[in-house]
Amino acid sequence: MAMVDFLGIGNRNIKEIASAFPKSKIVSRGNEILIKGNASEIIQINDVIHALIQHYHKYGKITGENVEAYIKRESEYMASDDKDETLVYGTRGAGIKPKTANQRALVKAVKDNDLVFAIGPAGSGKTFISVALAVRALKNKEVQKIIITRPAVEAGENLGFLPGDLQEKIDPYLRPIYDALVDMIPIEKLKHYQENNIIEIAPLAYMRGRTLNNAFVLLDEAQNTTSMQMKMFLTRMGPNSKVVVTGDGSQIDLPRHQKSGLSEAVRLLSNVNGIATVELTTKDVVRHKLVKDIITAYDKEQTKSDTSKKNRD
Repeated sequence: MAMVDFLGIGNRNIKEIASAFPKSKIVSRGNEILIKGNASEIIQINDVIHALIQHYHKYGKITGENVEAYIKRESEYMASDDKDETLVYGTRGAGIKPKTANQRALVKAVKDNDLVFAIGPAGSGKTFISVALAVRALKNKEVQKIIITRPAVEAGENLGFLPGDLQEKIDPYLRPIYDALVDMIPIEKLKHYQENNIIEIAPLAYMRGRTLNNAFVLLDEAQNTTSMQMKMFLTRMGPNSKVVVTGDGSQIDLPRHQKSGLSEAVRLLSNVNGIATVELTTKDVVRHKLVKDIITAYDKEQTKSDTSKKNRD
Protein backbone atom coordinates (compact mmCIF):
# COMPACT_ATOMS: atom_id res chain seq x y z
CA MET A 1 0.00 0.00 0.00
CA ALA A 2 1.41 3.40 -0.98
CA MET A 3 1.15 5.53 2.16
CA VAL A 4 0.91 8.77 0.19
CA ASP A 5 -2.22 7.46 -1.58
CA PHE A 6 -3.69 6.31 1.71
CA LEU A 7 -2.88 9.45 3.69
CA GLY A 8 -3.86 11.85 0.89
CA ILE A 9 -2.09 14.98 -0.32
CA GLY A 10 -0.60 16.77 2.68
CA ASN A 11 -1.97 14.03 4.96
CA ARG A 12 -5.45 15.31 4.11
CA ASN A 13 -7.23 12.05 4.96
CA ILE A 14 -5.58 11.69 8.36
CA LYS A 15 -6.28 15.35 9.18
CA GLU A 16 -9.94 14.76 8.35
CA ILE A 17 -10.09 11.84 10.78
CA ALA A 18 -8.21 13.80 13.45
CA SER A 19 -10.68 16.69 13.23
CA ALA A 20 -13.56 14.28 13.85
CA PHE A 21 -11.90 12.98 17.05
CA PRO A 22 -10.47 16.06 18.80
CA LYS A 23 -9.61 14.28 22.07
CA SER A 24 -6.92 12.20 20.35
CA LYS A 25 -3.77 12.78 18.31
CA ILE A 26 -2.90 10.93 15.09
CA VAL A 27 0.70 10.96 13.86
CA SER A 28 2.01 9.45 10.61
CA ARG A 29 5.64 8.29 10.69
CA GLY A 30 6.91 6.41 7.68
CA ASN A 31 4.70 3.37 7.26
CA GLU A 32 3.19 3.69 10.74
CA ILE A 33 0.18 5.58 12.05
CA LEU A 34 0.36 6.33 15.78
CA ILE A 35 -2.76 7.15 17.82
CA LYS A 36 -2.64 8.70 21.27
CA GLY A 37 -5.33 10.05 23.56
CA ASN A 38 -8.79 9.08 24.73
CA ALA A 39 -9.20 5.28 24.95
CA SER A 40 -12.72 5.18 23.50
CA GLU A 41 -11.70 7.47 20.61
CA ILE A 42 -8.66 5.29 19.90
CA ILE A 43 -11.09 2.40 19.33
CA GLN A 44 -13.24 4.47 16.96
CA ILE A 45 -10.22 5.83 15.05
CA ASN A 46 -8.93 2.27 14.67
CA ASP A 47 -12.28 1.21 13.25
CA VAL A 48 -12.23 4.04 10.69
CA ILE A 49 -8.61 3.44 9.66
CA HIS A 50 -9.06 -0.33 9.31
CA ALA A 51 -12.21 0.24 7.22
CA LEU A 52 -10.25 2.63 4.99
CA ILE A 53 -7.39 0.14 4.63
CA GLN A 54 -9.85 -2.51 3.45
CA HIS A 55 -11.41 0.03 1.09
CA TYR A 56 -7.97 0.91 -0.33
CA HIS A 57 -7.04 -2.74 -0.91
CA LYS A 58 -10.33 -3.27 -2.71
CA TYR A 59 -10.50 -0.11 -4.84
CA GLY A 60 -6.88 1.12 -4.96
CA LYS A 61 -7.66 4.66 -3.81
CA ILE A 62 -9.27 6.73 -1.07
CA THR A 63 -11.15 9.99 -1.65
CA GLY A 64 -12.20 12.66 0.81
CA GLU A 65 -15.77 11.46 0.37
CA ASN A 66 -14.71 7.95 1.43
CA VAL A 67 -13.12 9.30 4.60
CA GLU A 68 -16.24 11.31 5.46
CA ALA A 69 -18.47 8.30 4.79
CA TYR A 70 -16.53 5.99 7.11
CA ILE A 71 -16.38 8.61 9.86
CA LYS A 72 -20.14 9.11 9.53
CA ARG A 73 -20.76 5.36 9.61
CA GLU A 74 -18.72 5.02 12.80
CA SER A 75 -20.58 7.92 14.43
CA GLU A 76 -23.96 6.48 13.46
CA TYR A 77 -22.99 3.08 14.80
CA MET A 78 -22.01 4.57 18.15
CA ALA A 79 -25.24 6.56 18.31
CA SER A 80 -27.48 3.73 17.14
CA ASP A 81 -29.77 1.95 19.53
CA ASP A 82 -29.28 -1.50 17.95
CA LYS A 83 -32.86 -2.77 18.02
CA ASP A 84 -32.02 -6.42 17.33
CA GLU A 85 -30.10 -8.74 19.66
CA THR A 86 -26.72 -8.34 17.98
CA LEU A 87 -24.04 -7.68 20.58
CA VAL A 88 -21.12 -7.07 18.20
CA TYR A 89 -20.17 -7.93 14.64
CA GLY A 90 -17.51 -10.60 14.21
CA THR A 91 -14.37 -10.28 12.10
CA ARG A 92 -16.15 -12.16 9.31
CA GLY A 93 -19.04 -9.71 9.32
CA ALA A 94 -21.62 -11.91 11.03
CA GLY A 95 -23.56 -10.55 13.98
CA ILE A 96 -22.84 -12.20 17.33
CA LYS A 97 -26.01 -12.55 19.36
CA PRO A 98 -27.52 -14.80 22.05
CA LYS A 99 -29.05 -17.94 20.58
CA THR A 100 -30.99 -19.40 23.51
CA ALA A 101 -33.30 -18.16 26.25
CA ASN A 102 -30.66 -18.59 28.95
CA GLN A 103 -28.06 -16.74 26.88
CA ARG A 104 -30.57 -13.89 26.54
CA ALA A 105 -31.08 -14.04 30.30
CA LEU A 106 -27.32 -13.65 30.73
CA VAL A 107 -27.31 -10.55 28.51
CA LYS A 108 -30.17 -9.02 30.53
CA ALA A 109 -28.55 -9.93 33.85
CA VAL A 110 -25.31 -8.17 32.88
CA LYS A 111 -27.30 -5.11 31.81
CA ASP A 112 -29.18 -4.95 35.12
CA ASN A 113 -26.43 -5.96 37.59
CA ASP A 114 -22.80 -5.11 38.32
CA LEU A 115 -21.82 -8.69 39.24
CA VAL A 116 -23.16 -11.76 37.45
CA PHE A 117 -22.37 -15.45 37.94
CA ALA A 118 -22.90 -17.50 34.75
CA ILE A 119 -22.85 -21.22 35.44
CA GLY A 120 -23.21 -23.94 32.84
CA PRO A 121 -21.61 -26.81 30.91
CA ALA A 122 -18.97 -26.59 28.21
CA GLY A 123 -20.28 -25.12 24.97
CA SER A 124 -23.28 -23.35 26.51
CA GLY A 125 -21.93 -19.97 25.38
CA LYS A 126 -21.36 -18.44 28.81
CA THR A 127 -17.79 -17.32 28.07
CA PHE A 128 -18.36 -16.36 24.43
CA ILE A 129 -21.42 -14.23 25.22
CA SER A 130 -19.57 -12.63 28.15
CA VAL A 131 -16.61 -11.72 25.92
CA ALA A 132 -19.03 -10.25 23.34
CA LEU A 133 -20.68 -8.17 26.08
CA ALA A 134 -17.24 -6.93 27.15
CA VAL A 135 -16.30 -5.95 23.59
CA ARG A 136 -19.64 -4.17 23.15
CA ALA A 137 -19.19 -2.25 26.42
CA LEU A 138 -15.75 -1.11 25.27
CA LYS A 139 -17.05 -0.17 21.83
CA ASN A 140 -19.92 1.83 23.33
CA LYS A 141 -17.58 3.69 25.72
CA GLU A 142 -19.35 2.21 28.76
CA VAL A 143 -15.94 1.10 30.10
CA GLN A 144 -12.36 2.11 29.37
CA LYS A 145 -10.85 -1.37 29.27
CA ILE A 146 -11.49 -5.10 29.33
CA ILE A 147 -9.78 -7.40 31.83
CA ILE A 148 -10.11 -11.16 31.34
CA THR A 149 -8.60 -13.61 33.78
CA ARG A 150 -8.50 -17.32 34.59
CA PRO A 151 -7.01 -19.44 37.35
CA ALA A 152 -4.05 -21.43 35.98
CA VAL A 153 -5.07 -24.81 37.34
CA GLU A 154 -3.79 -28.03 35.81
CA ALA A 155 -6.49 -30.27 34.33
CA GLY A 156 -4.63 -33.53 34.95
CA GLU A 157 -1.42 -32.01 33.63
CA ASN A 158 1.65 -30.65 35.37
CA LEU A 159 2.38 -26.99 34.73
CA GLY A 160 5.95 -27.38 35.96
CA PHE A 161 6.87 -29.78 33.18
CA LEU A 162 5.63 -27.54 30.35
CA PRO A 163 8.46 -25.87 28.40
CA GLY A 164 9.18 -22.13 28.46
CA ASP A 165 8.96 -19.29 30.97
CA LEU A 166 5.92 -18.51 33.15
CA GLN A 167 4.10 -16.56 30.42
CA GLU A 168 4.59 -19.40 27.93
CA LYS A 169 3.41 -21.92 30.51
CA ILE A 170 0.15 -20.06 31.23
CA ASP A 171 -0.68 -19.08 27.62
CA PRO A 172 -2.44 -22.42 26.92
CA TYR A 173 -4.83 -21.70 29.80
CA LEU A 174 -5.73 -18.34 28.25
CA ARG A 175 -5.95 -19.56 24.62
CA PRO A 176 -9.78 -19.99 24.62
CA ILE A 177 -10.09 -16.30 25.55
CA TYR A 178 -7.81 -15.26 22.68
CA ASP A 179 -9.87 -17.42 20.31
CA ALA A 180 -13.10 -15.67 21.36
CA LEU A 181 -11.56 -12.20 21.00
CA VAL A 182 -10.08 -12.98 17.57
CA ASP A 183 -13.60 -13.89 16.42
CA MET A 184 -14.70 -10.35 17.30
CA ILE A 185 -11.65 -8.12 16.83
CA PRO A 186 -9.11 -8.15 13.94
CA ILE A 187 -5.75 -9.49 15.11
CA GLU A 188 -3.88 -6.23 14.39
CA LYS A 189 -6.42 -4.23 16.38
CA LEU A 190 -6.40 -6.74 19.24
CA LYS A 191 -2.62 -6.47 19.41
CA HIS A 192 -2.93 -2.67 19.54
CA TYR A 193 -5.47 -2.87 22.37
CA GLN A 194 -3.22 -5.19 24.36
CA GLU A 195 -0.13 -3.06 23.83
CA ASN A 196 -2.06 -0.04 25.14
CA ASN A 197 -3.59 -1.98 28.08
CA ILE A 198 -7.10 -1.45 26.72
CA ILE A 199 -7.56 -5.23 26.70
CA GLU A 200 -5.69 -7.21 29.34
CA ILE A 201 -5.62 -11.01 29.53
CA ALA A 202 -3.82 -12.39 32.55
CA PRO A 203 -3.84 -15.21 35.15
CA LEU A 204 -5.92 -14.68 38.27
CA ALA A 205 -2.82 -14.31 40.47
CA TYR A 206 -2.02 -11.04 38.64
CA MET A 207 -5.21 -9.46 40.01
CA ARG A 208 -4.00 -9.43 43.61
CA GLY A 209 -3.59 -5.97 45.12
CA ARG A 210 -5.33 -4.15 42.27
CA THR A 211 -8.52 -2.08 42.10
CA LEU A 212 -10.30 -2.64 38.79
CA ASN A 213 -11.92 0.69 37.83
CA ASN A 214 -13.94 1.58 34.71
CA ALA A 215 -13.56 -1.93 33.35
CA PHE A 216 -15.51 -4.92 32.14
CA VAL A 217 -13.93 -7.79 34.08
CA LEU A 218 -14.43 -11.47 33.23
CA LEU A 219 -13.28 -14.32 35.46
CA ASP A 220 -13.48 -17.51 33.41
CA GLU A 221 -13.24 -21.14 34.62
CA ALA A 222 -14.10 -19.87 38.10
CA GLN A 223 -14.94 -23.37 39.37
CA ASN A 224 -11.15 -23.77 39.72
CA THR A 225 -10.76 -20.88 42.16
CA THR A 226 -10.30 -21.51 45.85
CA SER A 227 -12.42 -19.69 48.40
CA MET A 228 -9.60 -17.23 49.14
CA GLN A 229 -8.95 -16.58 45.43
CA MET A 230 -12.61 -15.85 44.76
CA LYS A 231 -12.83 -13.45 47.71
CA MET A 232 -9.64 -11.74 46.53
CA PHE A 233 -11.01 -11.35 43.01
CA LEU A 234 -14.49 -10.11 43.96
CA THR A 235 -13.06 -7.48 46.28
CA ARG A 236 -11.04 -6.01 43.38
CA MET A 237 -14.21 -4.38 41.99
CA GLY A 238 -13.84 -0.63 41.53
CA PRO A 239 -16.17 2.20 40.48
CA ASN A 240 -17.98 1.86 37.15
CA SER A 241 -17.05 -1.79 36.67
CA LYS A 242 -19.01 -4.76 35.40
CA VAL A 243 -17.89 -8.21 36.55
CA VAL A 244 -18.95 -11.54 35.06
CA VAL A 245 -17.84 -14.81 36.65
CA THR A 246 -18.26 -17.97 34.54
CA GLY A 247 -17.77 -21.59 35.50
CA ASP A 248 -18.82 -25.21 35.14
CA GLY A 249 -19.35 -27.08 38.39
CA SER A 250 -18.87 -30.44 36.66
CA GLN A 251 -15.29 -29.66 35.58
CA ILE A 252 -13.50 -28.82 38.84
CA ASP A 253 -9.76 -29.50 38.62
CA LEU A 254 -8.90 -28.53 42.19
CA PRO A 255 -7.43 -31.09 44.60
CA ARG A 256 -10.20 -33.18 46.17
CA HIS A 257 -9.85 -31.63 49.62
CA GLN A 258 -10.30 -28.07 48.28
CA LYS A 259 -13.72 -26.46 48.00
CA SER A 260 -14.59 -24.52 44.82
CA GLY A 261 -14.75 -20.78 45.43
CA LEU A 262 -17.46 -20.46 42.77
CA SER A 263 -20.11 -22.58 44.47
CA GLU A 264 -19.40 -20.90 47.80
CA ALA A 265 -19.66 -17.39 46.33
CA VAL A 266 -22.96 -18.16 44.61
CA ARG A 267 -24.36 -19.49 47.90
CA LEU A 268 -23.12 -16.60 50.04
CA LEU A 269 -24.11 -13.81 47.63
CA SER A 270 -27.41 -15.15 46.29
CA ASN A 271 -29.52 -12.53 48.11
CA VAL A 272 -27.33 -9.46 47.56
CA ASN A 273 -28.87 -6.68 45.46
CA GLY A 274 -26.91 -5.95 42.29
CA ILE A 275 -25.68 -9.55 42.02
CA ALA A 276 -27.37 -12.12 39.75
CA THR A 277 -26.84 -15.77 38.90
CA VAL A 278 -27.73 -17.25 35.51
CA GLU A 279 -27.70 -21.02 35.06
CA LEU A 280 -27.22 -22.45 31.59
CA THR A 281 -27.88 -26.10 30.73
CA THR A 282 -27.19 -28.65 28.00
CA LYS A 283 -30.09 -27.07 26.09
CA ASP A 284 -27.90 -24.01 25.60
CA VAL A 285 -24.98 -25.93 24.08
CA VAL A 286 -24.30 -24.53 20.62
CA ARG A 287 -21.27 -26.62 19.64
CA HIS A 288 -21.43 -29.84 17.62
CA LYS A 289 -24.75 -31.64 18.15
CA LEU A 290 -22.92 -34.56 19.81
CA VAL A 291 -21.62 -32.34 22.64
CA LYS A 292 -25.07 -32.28 24.31
CA ASP A 293 -25.20 -36.09 24.23
CA ILE A 294 -21.65 -36.36 25.59
CA ILE A 295 -22.44 -34.04 28.52
CA THR A 296 -25.69 -35.88 29.26
CA ALA A 297 -23.93 -39.27 29.27
CA TYR A 298 -21.24 -38.08 31.68
CA ASP A 299 -23.86 -36.43 33.94
CA LYS A 300 -25.83 -39.70 34.12
CA GLU A 301 -22.68 -41.62 35.05
CA GLN A 302 -21.82 -39.07 37.74
CA THR A 303 -25.34 -39.27 39.18
CA LYS A 304 -25.09 -43.07 39.24
CA SER A 305 -21.72 -42.86 40.99
CA ASP A 306 -23.00 -40.37 43.58
CA THR A 307 -26.04 -42.58 44.31
CA SER A 308 -23.83 -45.64 44.71
CA LYS A 309 -21.54 -43.77 47.12
CA LYS A 310 -24.50 -42.63 49.25
CA ASN A 311 -25.79 -46.21 49.45
CA ARG A 312 -22.36 -47.44 50.60
CA ASP A 313 -22.21 -44.73 53.25
